[in-house]
Amino acid sequence: MSEPTAETPAETAAGATAADTAGAEPKTESHDPAVPAAYAAFMREGWGNRDLDLPRHPVADWAAARRARLAEAFPGERLVLPAGTFKVRSNDTDYRFRPDTAHTYFTGNQTSDAVLVIDDGEAVLYARPRSERDTDEFFRDRQYGELWAGRRPSAQEISDSLGIEVRHVKDLPSFDDDRKTRDLTRDEDLARVADELRLVKDEWEVGELQEACDITTLGFEDSVREWDRVREFGERWIEGTFFRRARAMGNDIGYDSICAGGSHATTLHWIDNTGAIEPGKLVLLDMGVEGHNLYTADVTRTLPVDGRFTPLQRELYDLVQQAQQAGIDAVRPGAAFLAAHNAAMAVLAHGLEGMGLLPVSADEALDPESKVYARWTLHGTSHMLGMDVHDCGRSSVDIYPKGDLAEGMVLTVEPGLYFQEDDLLVPEELRGIGIRIEDDILVTADGNRNLSASLPRTSADVEEWMGSRIGG
Repeated sequence: MSEPTAETPAETAAGATAADTAGAEPKTESHDPAVPAAYAAFMREGWGNRDLDLPRHPVADWAAARRARLAEAFPGERLVLPAGTFKVRSNDTDYRFRPDTAHTYFTGNQTSDAVLVIDDGEAVLYARPRSERDTDEFFRDRQYGELWAGRRPSAQEISDSLGIEVRHVKDLPSFDDDRKTRDLTRDEDLARVADELRLVKDEWEVGELQEACDITTLGFEDSVREWDRVREFGERWIEGTFFRRARAMGNDIGYDSICAGGSHATTLHWIDNTGAIEPGKLVLLDMGVEGHNLYTADVTRTLPVDGRFTPLQRELYDLVQQAQQAGIDAVRPGAAFLAAHNAAMAVLAHGLEGMGLLPVSADEALDPESKVYARWTLHGTSHMLGMDVHDCGRSSVDIYPKGDLAEGMVLTVEPGLYFQEDDLLVPEELRGIGIRIEDDILVTADGNRNLSASLPRTSADVEEWMGSRIGG
């Protein structure tokens, strides 16, 4: 994160775009037809009034309590949390807007070009409401115009829904007084505290994460039911099938889906998804649905393309599953965040030793000064999960990842084994095999709960599950 400059918070990239474009000339393109005065005048009249049906959002009271905790961390100071604005994808088309996580966590707002300001404990949401119908923006503006981009809520509708005072973003102050002002986009302390407040999930958040996991399970099932098409069209078909479920029942995918057939599974973040799905091989699927309130699942299963594992595939899969179970069993309040990783790696290191792959004993390999086993495990076993798939990443490292788990935290447990195609230190029959199993684990008062448990994990259950759904 860059050091603060002399700019005021209203002049940051997120805030300035919102304030400076409100009331400016409509955003148009060179190929848009000319708008004669007569046509413009005619378009500004004869429209009826219609309110949006925006009931009070279930997060409103939770968000108010979150804002109070944030304000308590910075008494007497002014806090600025922008939602962000649109980002160009290609020429005159933008990516679908997704608001900044912290902004939405503390407000519930998902509209673009909004800024939350908490001033000495008092909160105001500066938002860009729908344009009046007697303006050119209404029918000409490609980003904000109702006839181009859809109907935005009014300031009153946002306020009634989210239970917060709302003012037009064009009235966002310059904050050029002597008060201490912190902008989330530039202030490391504010970003850190905001992330640390999100580490422990409240009851409403746990429900949102459970729903995301449940929809994710349906997306995996959709993919297997279309296995004939998967064999025909390859990784692309799985990606598209899962995305359809995510959009039908949620907001989006929580991250680019990894649909990795064969040796692609040894590339940790394979998102090209352009390969074939070939008989006799495995396919690694790392996919998660982002729900309507932006909470995401993050689940991985490695499936046999033929519906049944070969003996070698089963041996490797069962080793990874045993490592994952050891990691899950280590999750409980008061345990170190790294306990799941250490437990899973111990199982894998001893398994690699049993296969004769390690140059030293498993115990020696597990020494932090060695870690030679990691040639075939590559990554950490866990990360926090929530509104971001890699959640709360700006927390103090002493709290996460070096701290302890607490009731209400949600983390992944996802060990893997990866044997690269050109790894000459492993037998030829292992080369090109990648296996990962991942679930989303809630820390409970007496241990943990697997939020994604509805998706089978053991090799026998995976085979049974695939057999009952392929072509079904």
